[in-house]
Amino acid sequence: MKKTDVLVIGGSASGLVAASTAKSNYPEKTVTLVRKEEKVMIPCGIPYIFGTVETSDNNILPDQGLINLGVNILIDEITEINSKEKICKTKNGEEISYDKLIIATGSKPSVPKWLKGTELENVYTIPKNKNYLDILQSKLKDAEKIAVIGGGFIGVEVSDELNKTGKKINLIEILPNILGSTFDEEFITEAEKILSERGVNIKTSCGVKEILGETKVKGILLDSGEILEADAVILSLGYIPNTELAQNCGLKTNECGFIKADQYRRTSEKDIFAAGDCAEKTDFSTGKISKVMLASTACTEARTAGMNLYGLNTFSSFRGTIGIYSTCIGDNAFGVAGMIEKNAVNEGFKIITGSFTGIDRHPGKISDSHKQTVKLIVSKDSGIILGGEVMGGKTSGELTNVLGVIIQNHMTINDLLMTQIGTQPLLTASPAGYPLIKAAENAAKKLK
Repeated sequence: MKKTDVLVIGGSASGLVAASTAKSNYPEKTVTLVRKEEKVMIPCGIPYIFGTVETSDNNILPDQGLINLGVNILIDEITEINSKEKICKTKNGEEISYDKLIIATGSKPSVPKWLKGTELENVYTIPKNKNYLDILQSKLKDAEKIAVIGGGFIGVEVSDELNKTGKKINLIEILPNILGSTFDEEFITEAEKILSERGVNIKTSCGVKEILGETKVKGILLDSGEILEADAVILSLGYIPNTELAQNCGLKTNECGFIKADQYRRTSEKDIFAAGDCAEKTDFSTGKISKVMLASTACTEARTAGMNLYGLNTFSSFRGTIGIYSTCIGDNAFGVAGMIEKNAVNEGFKIITGSFTGIDRHPGKISDSHKQTVKLIVSKDSGIILGGEVMGGKTSGELTNVLGVIIQNHMTINDLLMTQIGTQPLLTASPAGYPLIKAAENAAKKLK
């Protein structure tokens, strides 16, 4: 029987960060990471293997950092957890005893049982599995017409990447807009316009009734009765937590299927922690159960778990997911952190908004300058910033992260107006017209 002080199950973003954090904070402890995959994909980079980075081999999470720290990596699959004896069994017949266990088994693509035709040849999902994705990429080379079902981030990014390779893409979304549950209308309208201009055929307010074909997919039947021809179909209908292993060992899960975990990532069983897509999380602003699954959130949870294994640190707790997203369509980026306007209103917050559109360089004639719009969602009673959205060039990704810091620290509009920023013509917007600060000024007028 193998022995380890800390056992981490799962090798994607949360597993990697949990193992490295545990070993960094407790160097005297042995840390073992068990994963099924020989090579692990960078989760957020997966859509880009179909175009920008060309192959999955250019989208690999490196092991060297773990190896340098002294983390043991075992390529195998945990099939059973005995929480009473603190022993895990593997597919290859190994038994591993542990003192502390971190479950980071992630998520898997959702395939609705009600949708007929999902079993047909050339119907695919987008999992975090390199072997599967390599086969998918090979099969898509001969496909001319591809239907992508689901207009969330993965669906939009995969559609854009495949479109760049000359494929005819139909992107089908049941909601009135792509990215509609993530951004407010003025942002998603612009995203749709840009994606459409790039050549993707977008069909919104469209449900899919059936995937057509006898053995191989031939097309899709929409609820409207329209038939779209397709050589391949990609299902991008969200992800579900991969919690079967945890449930089988008796860990409690919530109504959405996530492993119950507290702010320190402790589960219902002593000495077992959970982090990442498989683990329960609450919304930062409302305290409600959240279904957000993001690599960034997973890494924060994993650090929290790894730091609190052998003693709770009140400064190292997870206070809820803010929900920080960004995506890029060509040279145009869209980012959001926290609550968007329509969700804040639906939750019952009394809000005002502040917006400003400027340029992310100064002067605006600099070659890589880009128009940038910032929108802030602000509590009318307290002035606290609940959320923000960004639309602009590729600088928008980091600005979205700044919004996350603002929200997490409960900053007010006044705090933001008094924030000191550094600017440089080739790198940032003008200090006199900095879109983030100008949006705060716009909001401040409405609070008076």
